[in-house]
Amino acid sequence: MCGLSKKHISIATSLVLGVLVLVGYFWFSEDLTGYKPILPQEDENKSVIQPKPEHEITANNYSWPKCQQNTSAAIIPGFSSLPHHIQDFLYYRHCRHFPMILDVPDKCGGADGSAEVFLLLVIKSSPVNYNRREVLRKTWAKERLQNGVWIRRLFISGTMGVGVEKKKLNKLLELEQREYNDVLQWDFNDTFFNLTLKQVLFLEWMDRNCPNVRFLMNSEDDVFANTDKMVAYLKSLKDNDGSKHLFTGYLIENRGPHRIPDNKHYVPVQVQETDTYPPYLGGGGFLLSGYSATVMYKMSHSIMLHPIDNVYMAMCLEKAELRPTCHTGVKIAGQRKSRQY
Repeated sequence: MCGLSKKHISIATSLVLGVLVLVGYFWFSEDLTGYKPILPQEDENKSVIQPKPEHEITANNYSWPKCQQNTSAAIIPGFSSLPHHIQDFLYYRHCRHFPMILDVPDKCGGADGSAEVFLLLVIKSSPVNYNRREVLRKTWAKERLQNGVWIRRLFISGTMGVGVEKKKLNKLLELEQREYNDVLQWDFNDTFFNLTLKQVLFLEWMDRNCPNVRFLMNSEDDVFANTDKMVAYLKSLKDNDGSKHLFTGYLIENRGPHRIPDNKHYVPVQVQETDTYPPYLGGGGFLLSGYSATVMYKMSHSIMLHPIDNVYMAMCLEKAELRPTCHTGVKIAGQRKSRQY
């Protein structure tokens, strides 16, 4: 069996990819008191990554004014009884553009050279998760030439905290950027309900800087992946070099919004009135083609943001009359693999 339906267990937030991703979770302390990351110097002679030109790592030309609160959201029936984070989501649901703090515009070799990137790893990560990013950089997310094709890496992030705390975290992330050139950061509050916003902002960045990338892996920073096997799988696809639809992972069908307020994935009727979701993929990790990512970005222009990012991506696909597919090698946490690889 592949995926979940309504009669099965509730959604888990981390994935285990058999062929694609091996189980792995990184539970690190997020206490940053006195925190000073040690950024190791790597031997340039050992790197297989082609040198990239120097670029400015701070704010670029793609800046936007601060998005204003939509106060009319407060007149929605039942608004005052909603949890604060959902009220906040409704106040700012219309906001699609935020100032960029950290950028890597040449990550794919420029728009014209982006077809040379076979697999782009796009990893959602909060500013405080330095230790997780370090583990991934040294393991499955290492940039390299694999089986004759290039793997590149990006962490996508927002901001956390206010005042001095926010400035401190931003400075630490800037230091990481100077060492690794692998962080995209926008000036929005990095929360669970803003994961969809993070995804849409990345798709906009991709459309501008990496429009011809072949394939992407969308993931989170608490997943451990076998990118060698990913490349082998993607290269084995017949008649698809990234120019056709591919959106595959752990398929979840016949599900709808959680209506229990204390559930992490709680979506009240004020956010979504209907009781069903389109078929979607578990959010911990999935593969998609550059073609499908571009389709999602175009469809997103006319679809209101939804707080559950993987559901929103499925909504974009549905509008384009496309759908996700199940890969039997993808398992959520707690599910046994159907076969041994």
